[in-house]
Amino acid sequence: MLIPPRFTADSRKAWLSSRLSSRLSSRLYALLGAAVGLLPLAVAVPAVAATAAGWPGPARAVLLLVLWAALCAAAGRSRFARSASVRLANRLLGTALPAPAPDRPHRLRTGAWLILHALLGGASVAVSCLLLMAAVALPAVWLRGGDRITLLLPVDVAGGGSGAWTLPAAALLLALAYCAGTGTSALFRRLASPLLGPLPAERLAALEGQVRVLAQRNRLAQELHDSIGHTLTASTIQAAVAKELMGTDPDAARRALTGLEEASRAAMDDLDHVLGILREGRAPTSPPFSLTDLHALVDRVRRTGTDVDTDITGDLAAVPATVSREAYRIVQEGLTNALRHGGRPTPIGLRVAAAGGWLELEVANRINRIAPSMTHPLADRARRRRSGQGVTGITDRVHLLRGEVSVGPDASGTGWLLAVRIPLRSTP
Repeated sequence: MLIPPRFTADSRKAWLSSRLSSRLSSRLYALLGAAVGLLPLAVAVPAVAATAAGWPGPARAVLLLVLWAALCAAAGRSRFARSASVRLANRLLGTALPAPAPDRPHRLRTGAWLILHALLGGASVAVSCLLLMAAVALPAVWLRGGDRITLLLPVDVAGGGSGAWTLPAAALLLALAYCAGTGTSALFRRLASPLLGPLPAERLAALEGQVRVLAQRNRLAQELHDSIGHTLTASTIQAAVAKELMGTDPDAARRALTGLEEASRAAMDDLDHVLGILREGRAPTSPPFSLTDLHALVDRVRRTGTDVDTDITGDLAAVPATVSREAYRIVQEGLTNALRHGGRPTPIGLRVAAAGGWLELEVANRINRIAPSMTHPLADRARRRRSGQGVTGITDRVHLLRGEVSVGPDASGTGWLLAVRIPLRSTP
């Protein structure tokens, strides 16, 4: 197999084109700065001429400079000036400045940038033009037989071989013109961030916003994991029950299929809720499920053919909304794990108690010791494919609520117990 060269003709052409475009864009940015500086200068010159006609020359020059800077700073008070400066810098200088916040005008920094843009741009254009003119004039005068020219200072150019020095001098002037433009562009890029970029407080606020968005997305991902994982596990077992009972007990098979339909519909509602939040980029105002929905959750598990012994005490409606939502997910994941590891014939015990400032949750099931042939292969595959993220999610939820969690074999060693204690009131 032939190894392609590192740079093909097309890639070299594209690279050169991009480099040339970048250089031209940076030169254009300096030219725009010079043009922007001419606008307030066109106002300042007549004003100085009218008000300070009898002043000495240095005093008029200082007044002109001060008036010109004041006009540039006044232009920076407009929000359009800052947004336009940011867009131009990103487009022509290749910076990656964020869009300015609409509630922070940054008038002083914008005015300083406009003054800097005009001064550096004008100086860069003037120096580059002077160097280019000298680079062209010196060899031209030499080729015409020599003469005396003035380039800031008088220069004598002799004809013949003694004037050949104009060629390397012209090359040096071209290099200086290139370095002047490149240096100005680099200086613009260096100063763009402190003058056009966000302040440290804005960066911190943006970072905090990103952290909140990531935390929200992680929470939604955990909710999807709990909800869809529970539904798939329960639905797989219900499908296995329906298939086994289709010939011997059609009514029981029909009830299992009905439970499968209801569980799938509930999962779709939950999925639509979470995806709607992600699409609209907003936080949910109320949890879709809470402890008051436990009876419906237990009924869906019972339709898989699993016995669930419930012991629910206390006023669950009085549990704080955040705790109620997270507790529902904890119970849901606990029941899912019990179905996955215990199997359909194994009963599950569920205890929920809200009293004394604490919410206690317990999910217990016996460890399945029966032969694999007595379980359905669909359920076996579902148990094998599920990862161990459920316990981690439960632990994260409980720790976030400053609660206590214990997961592992029970005292007898024949069962599995999930025990959670969550305070109903915030603790320091």
